[in-house]
Amino acid sequence: MQAANPSLIAENLACRRGERLLFRRLSFALAPGAACHVTGANGAGKTTLIRALAGLTKPYAGEVRREGALALLDERSGLDPDLPLARSLAFWFGLDSVADPAAIMARLRLETLAEVPVGYLSTGQRKRAALARVIGQNAAVWLLDEPLSGLDTASQDLVSTLVCEHCESGGIALIASHQPLDVPGMTSFAIEDFAPAEAEA
Repeated sequence: MQAANPSLIAENLACRRGERLLFRRLSFALAPGAACHVTGANGAGKTTLIRALAGLTKPYAGEVRREGALALLDERSGLDPDLPLARSLAFWFGLDSVADPAAIMARLRLETLAEVPVGYLSTGQRKRAALARVIGQNAAVWLLDEPLSGLDTASQDLVSTLVCEHCESGGIALIASHQPLDVPGMTSFAIEDFAPAEAEA
């Protein structure tokens, strides 16, 4: 895993969508081994927070600091829908110098889907393929946006296991999800707790 001492810090973060202030005064600091679960209703700002932490959108106020390489899972898998799954993943595994792609495919139960075009995969299968990309990146900091959506119970349990293993090896994981994860020691907060009063919004 990259980065011996990863960290993810938000200080007095505020984000807007258009003219609407979604949240403000949001601060946290995650150290090696930390997992954090962000909850909240649709539209409350979970995805906006993830994008701000990933550097994909500029916060309205506050600061994000990160040490360590980042792996992001969101609604865009980055996989070519016209290619068979194994070939599409092979492109990314090659960029990330993955030593044992077959082991990652097996861990995510993707071996039998190797020759299926990505565009024909179910929602859950595409999510598992996206998780394979995350594992292949060997990044210290994981940002996972709704990683359990579309997954069956066994796959949801696998996500919890993967997060546990990542954190036990010194990584950091921040997960935005409606659904609970079984990760011992994981902290959590609701994005609505940082919503502005109506007068501020």
